[in-house]
Amino acid sequence: MRAWMLHKMVSLDEQPSPLVLQNIPNPRPVQHEILVEVSVCGICHTELDEIEGRTPPENLPMILGHQVVGRVSSLGKAVTRFKIGDRVGIGWIYSSCGSCEYCRTGNDNLCRDFKATGQDRPGGYADFMTVPENYAFHIPDIFQDEQAAPLLCAGAIGYRSLRLTGLTDGQRLGLTGFGASGHLVLMLTRFQYPHSDIYVFARSTKERQFALELGAAWAGDTMDTPPRFCHAIIDTTPVWKPIVEALRCLEPGGRLVVNAIRKESVDQDYLLKLDYPEHLWMEKEIKSVANVSRRDIAEFLGIAAEIPIQPEVQIYPFLSVNEALMDLKQSRIRGAKVLKVH
Repeated sequence: MRAWMLHKMVSLDEQPSPLVLQNIPNPRPVQHEILVEVSVCGICHTELDEIEGRTPPENLPMILGHQVVGRVSSLGKAVTRFKIGDRVGIGWIYSSCGSCEYCRTGNDNLCRDFKATGQDRPGGYADFMTVPENYAFHIPDIFQDEQAAPLLCAGAIGYRSLRLTGLTDGQRLGLTGFGASGHLVLMLTRFQYPHSDIYVFARSTKERQFALELGAAWAGDTMDTPPRFCHAIIDTTPVWKPIVEALRCLEPGGRLVVNAIRKESVDQDYLLKLDYPEHLWMEKEIKSVANVSRRDIAEFLGIAAEIPIQPEVQIYPFLSVNEALMDLKQSRIRGAKVLKVH
């Protein structure tokens, strides 16, 4: 099969084509695994973190990609949840131990044996991949393949982020950064909290305009002050400046939820601007989001179908994966990016 392989971690500023196309043997499913013929795979900022070494793969070479939609083409001997031909999705969570306190309470994203698709196990930048059947999900019929892909990570982890804010209807939500996850969270919030104003902080004029088109009550630059302070803010950026500025714009008792696996070091010195009375006092909170759980993906797919959410996607042909990664690196974004494999 064809597979885009990462052989070494590099700076994308120095190496704009980090993935190498190779022909390798098809994987074979064992026991409770299914073999999936990949149709599309979403392109996520986490891939940049893997390539540049902020969250390095367990082993190299590695096939990246963790927003996978495809069809079941072969079954392990013990599979019971799927049949050949079923359309399935695969997200960031590839597997967990299944028995620890976190797995038993639906927080398998915190499992110490958490394995990530495209980082710890081969992902979807390839013709085929295997996955344990309990970590694959039926895709609602309402979605086309390319629409479903960003729901599996950008959408599901956005759903988790929104739950962690503790928002109630009528409270104001801020979104700092407005890419793949941000635009899905805005749609979700408008459905679940119809009386809540949503304020968007984004550097790009195009992103701010896009947010207003989708129903944001206000959109401004990262350093702008919104009409009123927010009860909660979700940060989806890869850098530090939005963290400090978001804390400034929280109501007393407000919560900042940081939806990022890693932060880049390019502006880490901005943290020196942190002022306790302005940014942290009055019982403000900071909470991180770690990975994504099976519950998050399953619940969000159902809600997204009910709304229904229609993600904004840019589709790239399979041979243009490096171009897509560079577009993501340089913030040439409107919505989500999806790689067309078949």
